[in-house]
Amino acid sequence: GPLPRGGRREAEKPPPRVSMGKVPKPGRGGGAPAGGGGGQPRFSGIEFHKSKGQHILRNPMVVESIVAKSNLKPTDVVLEIGPGTGNLTQRLLESAKRVIAVELDPRMVVELQRRFSSSPLRHNLTLIQGDFLKCDLPYFDVCVANTPYQISSAIVFKLLAHRPMFRSAILMFQKEFSMRLVARPGEHLYCRLSANTQLLARVSHLLKVGRNNFRPPPKVDSSVVKLEPRSPPPPVNFREWDGLGRLAFMRKNRTLAATLKQKSVLAMLDKNYKTALALRQATAAAPTAATQAAIDIAAMAGDDMDMDEDGATPTKAKGSKKGKRGAAGGDGMDTDMGADSADSPYAEMRARVQGVLESAGYADARAAKMTQDDMLTLLAAFNAAGVHFA
Repeated sequence: GPLPRGGRREAEKPPPRVSMGKVPKPGRGGGAPAGGGGGQPRFSGIEFHKSKGQHILRNPMVVESIVAKSNLKPTDVVLEIGPGTGNLTQRLLESAKRVIAVELDPRMVVELQRRFSSSPLRHNLTLIQGDFLKCDLPYFDVCVANTPYQISSAIVFKLLAHRPMFRSAILMFQKEFSMRLVARPGEHLYCRLSANTQLLARVSHLLKVGRNNFRPPPKVDSSVVKLEPRSPPPPVNFREWDGLGRLAFMRKNRTLAATLKQKSVLAMLDKNYKTALALRQATAAAPTAATQAAIDIAAMAGDDMDMDEDGATPTKAKGSKKGKRGAAGGDGMDTDMGADSADSPYAEMRARVQGVLESAGYADARAAKMTQDDMLTLLAAFNAAGVHFA
């Protein structure tokens, strides 16, 4: 284009930096302002990887709202997952006694160290570089995090399996994933994720966050939810619970009687029945009840409960009718294939299952409308009759 008046081209203005609020002027040495946590966050030279779920929350108003809704106490130890460049970390440090931040990307760890190196709050920050899902978590009171979409369900159940229990978790997820977490029986989005999470925690929706509040912006909007673990947790075998849930929600609008009479299901239940009989006579050492419960809760996360940036479940293949059917609730069930006949090898198990459903009053029940109490009652009835799902 033509040169501006004076014959010199003006230098382009640098992109605006994200700040946590009003930033005081730096001292003469050009260093970070005192008490400012290293001043404005630096983005230059850092390339964000969407494949790792790196979407930095850049709107200070959203940050303030998240911290306010966390109801932090001055004595709290806060766990942050994926702190990124430290926008949320800064406000957490100002509101709590200590922040433990787990970050996978070594570049972000360096950025955090640089940002808080001259802050008087730096001694209250502990950085752990590593994969959150593989880390042994220390004690914490509250978890606050802008989570990667791809491992959302794994994060939820790793947290809910943590002992000792924390007070609450304030978590940012993809909007639809959040809506599944809070969905109630009878609602369209109610699913196995909803049932499993609400069994272990009280779940509430806090606020919606548009995609333009992030850098780089994701393809979908987000929401913040609050998890409050139920203490004590319900007295249930979590492997059994999840086993029943996997079957019931495979076709959540189908009656349980129709789902559980499938030949493959009856074969599995018959095998479990025989295994349970054998284990009653075994004396092998087993993990403690608390340890086993934590293992079982963490295993309740599944790939079918996560979502990618496009808002699709990983099992859904675009343009594939089979994938769409699976995403809607899953077909994947065989036909009766003779399971109803008297000479079927599973006729006895089928009669046992049908008897439990009828006596408990759930022969016509559908998982889509069953509450946690309904599922717990039915599971107890099945177990009492020798029917096991794990």
